Amino acid sequence: MAARLADAIDRMSEGAGTLIRWLVLVMVLLGAFNAVARYLGRSIGVQLSSNAFIEAQWYLFSLIFLLGAGYTLKRRGHVSVDVMYERFTSRTKAWIDLVGTVLLLLPFCVFGIVMAWPSVRNSWALREVSPDPGGLPRYPIKSVILIAFVLLFLQGLAWALRRGAQIRSGRFDEDRDEVASP
Repeated sequence: MAARLADAIDRMSEGAGTLIRWLVLVMVLLGAFNAVARYLGRSIGVQLSSNAFIEAQWYLFSLIFLLGAGYTLKRRGHVSVDVMYERFTSRTKAWIDLVGTVLLLLPFCVFGIVMAWPSVRNSWALREVSPDPGGLPRYPIKSVILIAFVLLFLQGLAWALRRGAQIRSGRFDEDRDEVASP
């Protein structure tokens, strides 16, 4: 049951990773358009870009960063300080990962959700928009903060479930410190 839940969370994170790849492409194309339109517009005397396009590029960057947190955790891509960690056995690493996830990562995600909720709720209540002329609504992008913490929490849960199963099974591969499905 726990392995199936962890697998489902992993698939969701991989789906987010696929979405992010496309968002990066769209963001780069939009950024290139903004740059070309700004200079071309100046030379012909016509405004070709807008605040909405510029803000859309910022929003895409925000989506990439926020939605990528869980995916990056799944891929073990977050920066870690492993001065001593690399010297430990796989069993010790599994315990450190499990305890760190349960005591630090998961509570951090809950804290992030609790702290972001009032801002997101108020933004929706006001239907907050950018103060710039022609700017975009802000309330949808602020909602992604909550989604990001939920996705990171779920991927942390999957990580903890896998590490817990690994500890229970006693199956450790000293050469390869990967967590396989139990």
